Amino acid sequence: RAGLRVGYALADRGIVDVIGRVTRSFHVGSLALVGATAALADQDHVAISARHAPAAIEQLRAEVKAPRIYPSCANFVLIDCGKPSTPVYDKLLRMGVIVRPMAMFANLPNHIRVSVASHHDMPRVAQLLPIPRSYEALGVRRYGFNGLSYAFLMEELERIGDAAAAKGRVILAHVGNGASLAAVADGKSIDTSMGFTPTAGVPMGTRSGDLDPGLVGYLAHREKMSAREFNVMVTARSGLLGVSETSADVRDLLEREATDLRAAEAIALFCYQFKKHIGAYAAALGGVDTLVFAGGIGENAPVVRARICERLDFLGVELNAARNDENAAVISADNARVTVRVIRTDEELMIARSVVRILNLDKQK
Repeated sequence: RAGLRVGYALADRGIVDVIGRVTRSFHVGSLALVGATAALADQDHVAISARHAPAAIEQLRAEVKAPRIYPSCANFVLIDCGKPSTPVYDKLLRMGVIVRPMAMFANLPNHIRVSVASHHDMPRVAQLLPIPRSYEALGVRRYGFNGLSYAFLMEELERIGDAAAAKGRVILAHVGNGASLAAVADGKSIDTSMGFTPTAGVPMGTRSGDLDPGLVGYLAHREKMSAREFNVMVTARSGLLGVSETSADVRDLLEREATDLRAAEAIALFCYQFKKHIGAYAAALGGVDTLVFAGGIGENAPVVRARICERLDFLGVELNAARNDENAAVISADNARVTVRVIRTDEELMIARSVVRILNLDKQK
């Protein structure tokens, strides 16, 4: 609606405000709040983005009588809980899906939005973990994350007329402090690098990415490291920060790599793992038509893009150095078989778009 406004909440302070029209929203951690004010819309709604709560959906079904399940809208599973009771809110608070400030909206319809839904329909083989099958009943499987970004990128590809968006083979590389890749065939995600948690996949700013699980037992025995300490290590002390021992910021490491071997090795490992995943996803897709770089590093670091794409010419990936240096929209060579694009992702806009569509506000005058 023309008058619909977007509200945002800061999870750590519980601040709620009203900002602009539905073009952008703001999210902190796993929380995103999009609200319509009573004075400006016929109905009030609150949308909660719970990135790390795939199991919450099934538990919520059991807690709420006949919850209204909306069809998946590009990248979200949406549930309208109606006007939830206090026990339901308490349950969600305990599960970490929402924070206490949401209690002020307890009298409004709520939508729980799980961004992992972008990968919800991945082939079964891409969802499975090679551990005892019995753990699947606990919700232990590969989910994937960064769904907001990937949904936006696919919509942008369609908007600019890239045929691979609907009928083609696309590799999306969200290269940022939280980094991952996704393989998309005919508009559907068939694999992604993050798994049960966002710690899996490629190395990130402070997250390790994939590791040998034997390290858990080894460090527990050798260093008396607890499960909690291990989790802190792989999520907050690893990745670029852990290898370089100085910084999680690629800009800092690029400045130091000529004189600091640790910085050079951190950047090399980062680029190597992205290159390896691109090769793996090209195999899974049977080739690649379009490669997209997004995220803070992917959009702004030509040297990182160049190193990732180096020696991928056998796949048809060839960069135009001048375009790459300029962060152009298309950085591939004119005669390259693969179109390589740089697209500035917008996860907040994707949240707002989704709410507008789910509430059919885009169809109202």
